[in-house]
Formats: sequence, structure tokens, C-alpha cells
Amino acid sequence: MEEQKIRNMEEFSAVSGISRPTISKYFNDPSSVRRSTRERIEEAIARYGYRPNLFAINQNRKLTRNIGILVPHIVDPFYAEIVRQIETRCIEAGYWAIVLCSHGDTERELSAIEMLYSLRIAGAVIAPLGDSSASDRIHQLAADIPTVIFDNHMNGDEIFVGTDNFQTVGLMVDYLCRSGEPPCFLDMPAVNTNARERREAYVRAMEEQGFQPHVFPVESTRWDFEELGYDAGLRLLSAHGLPTNTVLCANDRIAIGLIAAAFEKGLRVGRGAATALRVAGHDDHPMARFTAPGLTTVAQDYVSIAENSVDTLFGMIENGVRPSNPLRRLEGKLILRASA
Repeated sequence: MEEQKIRNMEEFSAVSGISRPTISKYFNDPSSVRRSTRERIEEAIARYGYRPNLFAINQNRKLTRNIGILVPHIVDPFYAEIVRQIETRCIEAGYWAIVLCSHGDTERELSAIEMLYSLRIAGAVIAPLGDSSASDRIHQLAADIPTVIFDNHMNGDEIFVGTDNFQTVGLMVDYLCRSGEPPCFLDMPAVNTNARERREAYVRAMEEQGFQPHVFPVESTRWDFEELGYDAGLRLLSAHGLPTNTVLCANDRIAIGLIAAAFEKGLRVGRGAATALRVAGHDDHPMARFTAPGLTTVAQDYVSIAENSVDTLFGMIENGVRPSNPLRRLEGKLILRASA
């Protein structure tokens, strides 16, 4: 490989003796140039070690291959895994995934949306913050650019892919009622429609089972759910305030905090006569199987959420096809571990 540093496509054109338009055409689509020309370009690439700025190439197209991905918290393992799945599928389809995070803040969400506009994205996959979202701007983005909303439904006419909370929570309530005492419900902060749907699903499922629902709210708008579950657990366990020995938590992160609180209070979590408390969650958080004991939960289908989101988005971008049914709710799967 030559030592000469090639900084841009113009310099590569000069040293290779191949015209700039032909090189640009090759990088947009290698099959669009003659075989002999393609071989010359590839030989020159190998000789000079040239790598083009693909982002700049993309931005110069009339229709970019940029896909914007926006989530509330990239460190949340649920969002991290969905982003990984979506990004992988974008790369396989020849798209450039641009990942942005709102960090639980409305102004940052709004800034991220403006950034997506400036990047001239071909489409977007967005998990809105929820109740504090810049809803009007998200609605406008979805009207201007092919957009799929996932995880948190915004109650508009946008395309949505997410979990059927009534199916998943109903599945867990049925199992807990059949296998032991009926559960009370440790809620999550009312930050989005998932929180409300899961609470409503619990109440409905308990009433269908013929039991009195008991909901313990978590009064906060914070996203540090483990700490909130831990604090709520300490309060309830210290006051002996649970009406049953079974607790269904609105998500796994709340449940992880509750298990830590039970440990601190000297209460054994699990099944059997020697245990004091059964705990179950929702989502199948990547750490759920490593809690002590492992957490019984309902698994969201990460792969299907990602696949349905990107397949729908690519259809809208490439074929102008908007699904006849804008809502796609996916079923979850019961995961039994030692905690319940």
C-alpha cells in the first residue's frame, strides 16, 4: 500500500487517473460501473488504502440512506438491545443508522428531532419519552418523514410497534394466581402509556380472576427504576404493608430493586415453604436471570419489535407503502425462574 495519504475523493481521482464522477458512481453502487472500471478502482483502493467519507456521500444524495433512531435512555438494556437489533438490520439493508438519545429530557428530545431534520434522514424509528415528550414535533416529524414509533404509543395515527401489555400482564397474573397467592402490583412511574396500560391490565386481569386488585403507586417521574423499586420495597416491607406474599412489578427494573430491599430486610424471595415473598416482573431485562433468585418475568420479543419496526419503515421509504393497520402489538412469553 502506498504511504501517500488520500484525504478526499478528488485526490483519489487524481492519483488513480479515474474520473471523479465515475468514482462517485462506484461508491454509490459498484455494479453501476463496467467490470474493468470496477477492477481498476478496487486496485487503486487497495494500493492507496483509500476509504471515502460515506456519511458525506450519503448527505449529497437527493434521498439519503440515513435512518434516525431516537430513544429515551441508551443505557437502559431494553433500549440498548432494540437499538442493536435495528442498527444491525439497517446495515444489512444498506442504510446508515444514526442513534440519538434524549436522556429523559424534553428539551433534549426536541433538539434530537431537529438534528434528525438537519441530517435529511430517509426515515426514523423513535421511542418517545412519554408524557413529557415533544408530542407535537414528533407528530410533525411522522407527517413529514417515514416514521415508526416503538415501545410507547402516542395515541395518534402514527405507525406503532410494541408489546401487547394486556396480553403479557394478563398472562403473568393468571400464572401467579394459579401457582400461589394472587399478586399485588408495584407500579412504575407514570412516565408513558406502558405504565398506564400495565396498571390497567393488572386491574382487569385480577377482576377477571375474581380477586381484589391492590396497586401500590410509585410517585415519581424519574427513570432510575431500580432505586425506586428498592425505596418502595423498604417502605412496604418495613410497614408490613403488603396484603399478599406475591408482588407483580410493572417492570423488571422495579422488581430488581424490590428483591434488593427484601434481601436487606432478611426476607427470602422465591417459591416454597421457606420463602417469605414471591416477586415477578415484566420485560425480561438482560440481568433478570442473574438476580438472586432469578426473576420470573414476561419477555418482550426484542427481535420481533426491531424486525417489524425496520421492515415497516423500509416499506414506507422504498415503496411508499403505509400499513393498513397502523398498530402492531406483539405477544410476550412467560419466563419462569426461581423468584416466583
